[in-house]
Amino acid sequence: MMAAADNDNNLDGPMVFIIIGKGYEVKDGEGVDLHIMLQAPDDDSAVRGALNALSEEGFLEADLDQIGVLTDEPTEEPHASAYQGALEGEVSIIRFE
Repeated sequence: MMAAADNDNNLDGPMVFIIIGKGYEVKDGEGVDLHIMLQAPDDDSAVRGALNALSEEGFLEADLDQIGVLTDEPTEEPHASAYQGALEGEVSIIRFE
């Protein structure tokens, strides 16, 4: 019988990703700094989900710079609420204007 691989990707709870980037609502316009939080089975699915959500919110383009998995629940707003939304299946977009 084969043992399961032991790596850093094994989390006890759901995988909540945070994606940091910039979104553009107007062609050649000024970008908006963004943090996007969502649940996904892997980073490819997380990026796809983030881009779909941004498109639904009216963003024409996005530059996604960093992606990571949150290992602890954030305690400060607006990230704490966004994390709870992600746990409930939402894609949470935090805008920094």
